[in-house]
Amino acid sequence: MDTGFIAHDDCLLHDMGAQHPECPARLSAIEDQLIASGLINYLQRIDAPKAERKALERVHDAGHIDRIIAKAPANGIVHLDPDTAMNRGSLDAALRAAGAGVAAVDAIMQGRVRRAFCSVRPPGHHAERNRAMGFCLFNNIAVAAAHALEEHRLDRVAIVDFDVHHGNGTEDIFRDDERVVMVSTFQHPFYPYSGTEGRSERMVNVPLAAYSRGAQFREAVLSEWLPALERFGPQMLFVSAGFDAHREDDMASLALVEADYAWVTEVLVAVADRHAQGRIVSMLEGGYALSALGRSAVAHIKVLSGL
Repeated sequence: MDTGFIAHDDCLLHDMGAQHPECPARLSAIEDQLIASGLINYLQRIDAPKAERKALERVHDAGHIDRIIAKAPANGIVHLDPDTAMNRGSLDAALRAAGAGVAAVDAIMQGRVRRAFCSVRPPGHHAERNRAMGFCLFNNIAVAAAHALEEHRLDRVAIVDFDVHHGNGTEDIFRDDERVVMVSTFQHPFYPYSGTEGRSERMVNVPLAAYSRGAQFREAVLSEWLPALERFGPQMLFVSAGFDAHREDDMASLALVEADYAWVTEVLVAVADRHAQGRIVSMLEGGYALSALGRSAVAHIKVLSGL
């Protein structure tokens, strides 16, 4: 069964300025590497639809959605905070990014693909129920997970986040939802300076010190993530796939490499095969060193595809 590759050209239109690291070239870097590796030929491309309001309202307050729509400029750039801005293409891009996860869930649950990678932007895991931040407007992974729970009546889903930054928005949205387990690693102390105070059996946050390498990351996965995932038995896995913990990415100070991303994907595929009929939706989060991003994403997608 094919692996879905969910994308849309509208996601290239979101531009927060020439020097901003969360740039359209990130998506091109991934697609270029997929073409160069030949992996693109094994993926089923699906155009990301725009998320409907009801999908957004499962995880965001109506007021937050209204503010994002109202802030969308006709021209120029509008800043929501020092890191997060919108141009005239940002709203459509954000709706496509959130809609990609919905389309991925539907394609998997309908048997059209077994797993899917959403190559979309802006990213989402910092967006809280009522606040945009950290380059994120809507919480894409949360929208996807909530869609699986509500529309497809799943009882248990797991969210896995290996971005270098803690997924504070995802935790904010699902902290009190017993249907969701979240496991994550992130550099600490580091932006957004969260993740260490809210740990529970369902919020398994593992901070990593600056300059941690693959050995420390793998130990966290084996000793902390796996027991939580096995206890919970998720019916679908959702991955916030941030590749900014790569050693070449100067936005942070961890030192993972492509082999680490391939390894953790193998671990997650095995969990999904045991508990979730193999079902995984992976969504792009961070990753700002373009060559490292492309290579790491290909390593991740290759394992998702069983190749």
